[in-house]
Amino acid sequence: MSDLAMTELEVQALGRTERVLRMLALVKESHVLLEQGIKDMILKDKREVAAICVLYSGGNDSTVLAHLFKDTATCAVHANTTIGIEQTRQFVRDTCRDWDLPLKEYYPPQGSTYRDLVLDQGFPGPGMHYKMYQRLKERCLRQARKEFVTRPRQQRVVFLAGRRRTESARRANVPEMDRVGSIVFISPLVNWTKTDLQTYREYHGDVPRNEVSDLIHMSGECLCGAFAHKDELSEIEMFFPEVADEIRHLEVEVAAAGLPEKKCKWGWGATERLTDADLKSGPLCSSCEYRHDVEIV
Repeated sequence: MSDLAMTELEVQALGRTERVLRMLALVKESHVLLEQGIKDMILKDKREVAAICVLYSGGNDSTVLAHLFKDTATCAVHANTTIGIEQTRQFVRDTCRDWDLPLKEYYPPQGSTYRDLVLDQGFPGPGMHYKMYQRLKERCLRQARKEFVTRPRQQRVVFLAGRRRTESARRANVPEMDRVGSIVFISPLVNWTKTDLQTYREYHGDVPRNEVSDLIHMSGECLCGAFAHKDELSEIEMFFPEVADEIRHLEVEVAAAGLPEKKCKWGWGATERLTDADLKSGPLCSSCEYRHDVEIV
């Protein structure tokens, strides 16, 4: 385990100078993890680095990640889930433009948009979350891999993800790096806490905040509703009424399609009891499952 692994409370107990020194050490560790991942999972197998991509959702945490690697990464990758808040997508575009960081924005394949999925199967509950992830986000990652890895037997692409072990008990064992085929996932922020991220922002002073994240406490780039909590749509409506209207119009369409009544309501899973298997997630879903406030059985 890294010497920098600390809990949120332990970091909060540090003095200002200690926090800054710790943050600088974490920055160094983050770059070392990238170097080590390339060495162990690409060069060691005599493969080439096709690209280094920052997975950028538009949330405040992933903005720190993008800032940290804006001068190293080939590009940022954003999955347009077709069911998100447009202000977040524009924030990603504007931030990448301001940093001269090339942006690759990918969409689900034709026929697999969120609207297509819910008109066919109804709105998702917790058990459908991973399927939503696969259709709306993982397929975008596949497009990125296909674009950069033109010689699969010789190349691998690096995806930098913002997963952190202190996000929750379920994330406590997030690996520093792992490989899926020609994709190498590296989590440079694995030992960072919320306080470390804030210290980084204060130290650098040029890391913008996404208003969407500040208002609804999530990036809003995906509102599939699988892990929506009670009254979440009302919270969204308070700040982004046009998004709530879009979802409610879709509820009418789903009902007209003859789907089961329960699945005609966005966020119907808020009252469901979950099993551990329901919480299966992916590297682009950092925290939505932990907003679900019901008992895990």
